[in-house]
Parts: sequence; C-alpha cells; structure tokens
Amino acid sequence: MQRIGKNNIDIIASASVCTRNRDVDYPFRQDSDFYYLTGFNEPDAMAVFIPGREQGEYILFCREYDEKKALWEGAHAGLEGATKHYDADDAFPITDLNDILPGMLEGKTKVFYPMGRDPELDHHLLDWIKHIRSQSRTGLVAPGELIALEPILHEMRLFKSATEIKLMRTAAEVSAKAHVQAMRLCKPGLYEYQIEAELLYHFHQAGLRHVAYPSIVATGSNACTLHYTDNNSKLKAGDLLLIDAGAECDHYAADITRTFPVSGKFTEPQRQLYQLVLDAQAAALEQIKPGASWIQVHDAAVEVLTKGMVALGLLKGRVKKLIKDEKYKQFYMHRTGHWLGMDVHDVGDYKINQEWRVLEAGMVLTVEPGIYIPVDGKNIDAKWRGIGIRIEDDVLVTKQGYEILTSGVPKTIAEIEALMQQVNHA
Repeated sequence: MQRIGKNNIDIIASASVCTRNRDVDYPFRQDSDFYYLTGFNEPDAMAVFIPGREQGEYILFCREYDEKKALWEGAHAGLEGATKHYDADDAFPITDLNDILPGMLEGKTKVFYPMGRDPELDHHLLDWIKHIRSQSRTGLVAPGELIALEPILHEMRLFKSATEIKLMRTAAEVSAKAHVQAMRLCKPGLYEYQIEAELLYHFHQAGLRHVAYPSIVATGSNACTLHYTDNNSKLKAGDLLLIDAGAECDHYAADITRTFPVSGKFTEPQRQLYQLVLDAQAAALEQIKPGASWIQVHDAAVEVLTKGMVALGLLKGRVKKLIKDEKYKQFYMHRTGHWLGMDVHDVGDYKINQEWRVLEAGMVLTVEPGIYIPVDGKNIDAKWRGIGIRIEDDVLVTKQGYEILTSGVPKTIAEIEALMQQVNHA
C-alpha cells in the first residue's frame, strides 16, 4: 500500500478452478501473487487494497459460507472467516462484486492490477470505469490510469523474508531426501515412473502433497530432452538417470537436479562429462555474492563448459571465439539458473535499465549447468552420444556470499558411487 500510494486502488483476483474432464477438476492451486498478498487459498475471490480508506484498506470479496458446499467439498472461510482469520478489514460476497466495486473506484486516480493476465478482470474493469464515466455529469470521476501491478509486487516477491526462507528450506530439505532415496532405489530393470513414484511418496510422507512442477525422470538419451516428462522408459545398465524434481511447501518451491549412473558406477565418458558439469557449477557458485552481476554466474559456467568441450574434442577452436559465437549452445542451450520462490521459474526482473541485475541478500536462485549430447549428433565421437547431464541446486544469496539450500543430495562422483554401491550395487 505504501508503494501504491493514497487515492489509488489495487485489485487482484484469485485463481479459478480448472476442469480436468467432465465434472472432475484439477487440484486447485492459488495464484501466487494473490496468495502472497492474502494467504487466502480459495477460488472465486477478489482482493482490493485502498490505501487510506477510512472504512478499511483491505477488502476481500469471497464466497459466502454454504453448509451444503461444506458438506460436499469441505470447510471454507465465508465472510466471517475472511475478516477473522485472514485479517481483511471488510468482506463482501463475490456475487456482489459488480454492485460494490465500481463505487470503490470512484474518485481514484490510478488502478493497479495484473493487466492482461485475467481477461475476465480486464473486461469487468473497463465496464466499471465506463459506467463511472457515463455519470460524469453527476460529479463522479473515473480513474484516469490503469497500471500493471507486477513491477511493484514482483520486486517485493524477489526478496525473501525469514518466513519465506524457512518454507523454502523445508521444501529443499524434503526434496533433497527424496532425491537421495531415488539414488538408493535406482537399479536396472525399473521404470522411470517407478522412481518418480518414490519421489512423490517421500514428498507426501513429509506432508508436502504438491510438486513444484512435473517431475523429470529421464534415463539414457531421454535426458537430452530438457523438459522430458513421459517418464515411461526402462532403466538400463550403463545408462545415466537424470532427475529434476522438487516439492512445494505452502506454495514455495524447491528445484533440484541430479544425474547418476543406473548401475551405480560412471563409465569413463560419463565420468568426464559429469566432472565437467560439476566444475562448471562450482565456478558459477563462486560468483554468487551481493554486488555480483546475475550474468557473471552464467558466464562462469559457460567458460568452464566451453574449455572442457574443447579439451574433450566436442568443440574445436579458440575458447573466446567459441563463446562469442555461442557455439557451446549446441550442447548447452539454457541459462545457468533462474529466480526461485512461489513459482519454480519465479518472478523478478533479470535486467534493470538494460543492465544485468546485481545480486542482493535475500534473493534465491538456481544454479544448473548441463551438457546434452544428441544421440544422432554428426561428427561426434560415439562414446559421447546420448549423454545428458544436469546438476542443479537452490541457492540463497546471503550478506556474506551464498548458502546452498539443497546440499543434502550427494553430487560428487565419489559420493554418488559410494551411496549407490553401498545400497543396491555392492
């Protein structure tokens, strides 16, 4: 409200229930921006913030309590719960939105809202403003500016509070333990979906019933498909298994990737490529500290990867020119990380005034270099083909430097082989 300013208004809608098929809905997941501001985890709601309003600055429109709905679908807040449990200054039925909200818009200078994200809200807002303008002869004044809410709200979300970091630690720790269990259970003959089932089992057993994103469990050349989610291939001796999976804790995400040998021991080509990716991640991590540029993290990983690719014969030429010409992208085509928070690819600008953003304490990002050698790659030594490797951790920027939130999963070659040989491959 301080950022919005007096004589202005902010409107944001909840997520809607989405139909899966016929009369079955997808599990409801609240809109991240709405939940960040309200903590209200129901559909069919609208939050309104009016700085300086004497009758109350925070108004919540929501469903009225319905005993029949409660019997069939479970408890919901109702108007009383909206004020008692969610600190709304006032609450109104969502069915009365068209009758009440236009009056709240009257006389306001600016309307902040998620412009273009919710077509229904866009339509209603224009209708409300048009209605107010039609009564201008009576002295009513309609807002003169519509402003996107995201620049203000997403800048706030980029910096995590102590409470948010606590939730992210929980998500990270539970996810890390699930990855360790997947390593322990992995063996030839299992299917990718069986490993995925173990991950989900551990998430649920720890009380985290939602994944932050569809789990990637990719064996062999499947790992060269960056967002592979079929998870239906059989694990074979001699192949690697790439797992990219994370749980969600109260709407806050974890995002971990590990790659390890199905049989418990890396082959020599796998070992060389894996160590290269691990070295690239270490170089990227060394760049993370307040005052460092976002792009430094990526550039450090690219330099190590490109040098390594030349040494292994995957690329030919001078390293600086290969980087300038982006030749490395045929084997490493994504950025080294992204913001992490309520969304796995979280909000927040990566550039400010066309300059790469400077890292600050309280930001959380992933660090995830990789290398992906196509199975049908021409002029590529056969020993490298079909190998996909990614190593990803969640990293909190601290005042002193950084903290890896997902350090509970082994990632050195020695650690991985020791764990897997100990359990299933002795």
